[in-house]
Parts: sequence; structure tokens; C-alpha cells
Amino acid sequence: MFANIGKYKPCGMFTTGHFILLTITCIGIIIALKFTENKNREQVHKIIKNLTITACILEVIKIIFNVKQNSIRAINTYVPLYYCSILIYAGLLSSFAKGVIKRIGDVSLATGAIIGGIVFLLYPSTSLPNYPVFHFLSLHSFLFHGIMVYLGILINKTRYIELKKEDLKYFAGLIGGMSILAVIINNIFGSNLMFISENFPGNPIEMIYNATNGGFLFTTIMIALQMTLPFYTIFYIQKLVREFKNKQKSISEQAITNNEVKV
Repeated sequence: MFANIGKYKPCGMFTTGHFILLTITCIGIIIALKFTENKNREQVHKIIKNLTITACILEVIKIIFNVKQNSIRAINTYVPLYYCSILIYAGLLSSFAKGVIKRIGDVSLATGAIIGGIVFLLYPSTSLPNYPVFHFLSLHSFLFHGIMVYLGILINKTRYIELKKEDLKYFAGLIGGMSILAVIINNIFGSNLMFISENFPGNPIEMIYNATNGGFLFTTIMIALQMTLPFYTIFYIQKLVREFKNKQKSISEQAITNNEVKV
């Protein structure tokens, strides 16, 4: 469970082990939603708080393990400044803040968390290529990102908040703040936090890096994409689902009206 990297054969991506973890995570999300989709606002807030605290505890254990295995200089392996770290920051804001600050957390969980979680579960490029299935970091990564997807869907299904197009400023503000901090640390320590300063070979990010030849343009595009694309993806999916439901409801009501007229 806590073996050093390289001691055992890694699971790898798109393998039997990957699909087993993915299946278990999806089943867990479905079951959790089944039991919580009818919770009220206060109960949903409590769920967000409890899972955020759980995620933070797991992250601390991960940081301790990575520092011990590598060194304090290996910034990339333990500093929680990647896109998916949004669960920690947004979760804390949603759980303990109020007003506009809380709104930043709520919006980020409802949009960015879903996209980040899904992308990682399908493409776990930072855990399974390095560790076996039954390793703390492999299990941690699927539980952590499963929580992201679950909370995002739960917030939308229970209508914990009503997303508006102008909420982009809240999401972009959080991601932008994380990105600025990451750029500063990357420049000082030569790290690649948020994957915005250097290439990430074997990852789709490599295509953007090659197309821009790296440098300032690559960093700018990566930050802009992370600040906008996840939000708009969820916002418009939610809008389409809502329009579809309204259309179905209208059809049903029209059918009932026609039957009453016939009678």
C-alpha cells in the first residue's frame, strides 16, 4: 500500500486494473447519489463539509508519503496546486465561507470539479502509470476524483445553487488565482504545477505544447482553457438537460389537455 515507486509493476492505464477501479468508483458514485439526491440544502452542505475534510486528510497523508519517498525539493509530487486540487480549495470555501466567497466554492464544485474528476478517472496519468492497483496513491486518486464527480453532480441534482452564466467570474477567479500562484512557484523551483509551465509527455497537453512551442503562449492558453472550458461545458450541458425536461413536461401536459378535451 505504501511501497516506493518502482518496487512493484505499475497498473498502467486502460488495463484491467484501471477498468476495475473505474467501475468501482462509478458504482460508488451512483449509490451515493441514490441515497442523497433528495437531501435538503442543509444536509447537502453537511455532505460537502464532511467529504472536503476527508479529502484534506487524505491529501495530507499523500503529501507526507511523497515528501518521504522523494524529497522536499520535488515540488511537483506533493504541492496541491493542480487543477484537481480545486476540490480542496472550493470545498473549503463552500463549507466554511459565506456570501461571495462561499459562492466561489459552490460554483467551482458544481462545474470544474465534475470535469476534472471525469477527465482523471478516464485518464489517470499521474497515478496508475507509476503504481500498482492496490497502492495508497492509486486508491487515493480514484477516491479523491470520485468525490469530485459526486459532489458536482449532487450540487446540480439537488439544485443546491442555480448556476448563472455570470458565475464564470467566480470559477475563473479561483482557477486564475491558483494559476498565478503556480506560475510563481514554477519559476522559482522549476516545477510544473497546474501543468502550465512545461510539457507533459504522453498527455493530451503535449499537443498544445507542441502547437505553441511552449513558453508564454503555452502558459497563457493553458490557464485560459482551465479558467473557462470546464465551466461552460457544465453550464451548457445543464441548460440542455433543463430544456429537454421542460419540453417533455410540456408534451405531457399537452397530451393530458387533449385527452380531457376528447372526454
